[in-house]
Amino acid sequence: MENQEQPAVEETAANEQNYLVSIDEYLAAGVHIGTQQKTKDMMRFVYRVRTDGLYVLDIQSTDDRIIAAAELLSKYDISRVLVVSSRQYGQYPAKMFAKATGCRSALGRFIPGMLTNPKMDNYFEPEIIIVTDPAGDAQVIKEAFDINIPVVALADSNNLTKNVDLVIPTNNKGRKALSLVYWLLARELCKAKGIPFNAELSNFEVPL
Repeated sequence: MENQEQPAVEETAANEQNYLVSIDEYLAAGVHIGTQQKTKDMMRFVYRVRTDGLYVLDIQSTDDRIIAAAELLSKYDISRVLVVSSRQYGQYPAKMFAKATGCRSALGRFIPGMLTNPKMDNYFEPEIIIVTDPAGDAQVIKEAFDINIPVVALADSNNLTKNVDLVIPTNNKGRKALSLVYWLLARELCKAKGIPFNAELSNFEVPL
């Protein structure tokens, strides 16, 4: 089954100039590597299953959804966009995304009530939210749904996407994958908003 992945790469190679980065860069970052579980919600984004049981995500869908997410986010006041990451490897790329775009960030453990309780010191009322992992950031999604705030989510093959408005299918557990996806999303959002963007991919990579 390993050889079944190559035809898809060959078919898209002719259109590679339309990708945000080369297919090789996506593959090197492991953006396409899912988990050994697949949910019904994510089935449409899965290309195949490898012999080792890992589900492979469709790179074309990832690329398309990054573009769609940037277009959606560009419609909002950037200062009212909130990026969230409780997952360790997602925190640094999310922080750099916020720095590059000018949006707000909530990193580490999300305090319940941050979006719904005006009496809290860190209360914030965003217009749209980006989450790194629908499982780890479930409380954020719940609160966003309660107050009718749209959610963009980086979702892996094992994620449930209930109450998520736009899914970016990606490996959301890998350091390099998260860095690349957040960097691309920041670049495309800044382009759409007319915000100068000078960050390199290396600026988004988690320091070792």
